[in-house]
Amino acid sequence: MSLPASPCPPAILVTIDRLPAWMLPAYGCSWVAMPALDGIAGRGLVFDRVIAGGDDVRETLGQIAGQALAAARAAGQRVALVTDDADIAAGPVAAAAATVNLVAARPLASCAVSVAETSLARLVTVAAETLAARPEDGLWCHVAGLGIAWDAPEEFRDAYVDPDDPPPPPGAAVPNFMVDADTDPDLLVGVRQAFAGQLTLLDRCLGALLALPEAQDRVLLVAGVRGLPLGLHARVGPGPLPPYGELVHLPVIMVDARGRMAGQRYGGLVTPADLGATLADLAVAGGSVGGSAPAPLTAGIGPAGVSLSGLFSSWSAAARDRVLVRGSAGGAVVTPGWHLVVQDPAAGPQPCARLFHKPDDFFEFCDVADRCQAVVEELQGLWGELGKGTGERAWTTPLSSAARDGA
Repeated sequence: MSLPASPCPPAILVTIDRLPAWMLPAYGCSWVAMPALDGIAGRGLVFDRVIAGGDDVRETLGQIAGQALAAARAAGQRVALVTDDADIAAGPVAAAAATVNLVAARPLASCAVSVAETSLARLVTVAAETLAARPEDGLWCHVAGLGIAWDAPEEFRDAYVDPDDPPPPPGAAVPNFMVDADTDPDLLVGVRQAFAGQLTLLDRCLGALLALPEAQDRVLLVAGVRGLPLGLHARVGPGPLPPYGELVHLPVIMVDARGRMAGQRYGGLVTPADLGATLADLAVAGGSVGGSAPAPLTAGIGPAGVSLSGLFSSWSAAARDRVLVRGSAGGAVVTPGWHLVVQDPAAGPQPCARLFHKPDDFFEFCDVADRCQAVVEELQGLWGELGKGTGERAWTTPLSSAARDGA
């Protein structure tokens, strides 16, 4: 039986481009300080395996925010968008927002002298003002700054540098280069230290926004929408990369307005469209969605979003057994036990198909394609079907237990 709906302010949605899951403490990174986000994780439900359907941020945002904004509009709710991304502000998803406020990033040539001078701080300040001016409205804050400039004051990145370490690369420009045998390992360490400083700045700014009285007792979703390569797979920066986890594995935390499932983790496969459907359910219903457990699925549920709101009432959800990914430099087939990367032959000299066991190989360092040929062939067959017509067979063909669950 469904619980009765209760009045609740519209949701707060924070989407962050270029936020890789593996660099966040909530996903096991022990050396980066993000206390505000850790606090949010303690109040909410952490989704361990959200996989984007590609590396086009517009599509991912359409799946998450598009559904939520459409549901809010249908329920008579207003949602304000505040962003530093001009393309998103002028795009089709933003058209469903009641107001759009573009806070254009002003990339600095060097690190900012103070937090207030950074692009992130200016964006979040406008978001806070928007929320305070109309607390009865919802808020969508989309952050693109991690891919525009790393302008955190030097003390933020210096906090991660040991006395014997060389200094991180100077300046606020986002690095973008290929990694090869001649790349200095100290350079990669310095890049990650500089990025960690930017993450700590992001955490401070978001913490100030989400601590406001107007932000309390609401459904809250904080979601990365695309990762940023930092040298795990021969690329640093926003250049092309096949859809390894560092690009398409998204960090996501959802907080229920009633505090249900605080501090829990969900390990099932999830797509951004599922998040959009769940957010629409929780926010429009006042955080009071309930219901009976959905039946487990024996084949993929397709690209359409499926609400996971049952997790907040009975810890039940329709389980996906695959996610298919179309990237700009290749594709991927992800199951509970595997992550198969199918690389575009034009993208580089590496093998066209690489297979990584999940969840053991979190960073996807150990390619076992040559030892699991049957699994590779089965998953590659799904990828081949995706290019035929609607790709329905790719989403619905039953998987063998070996291809679904791994070794």
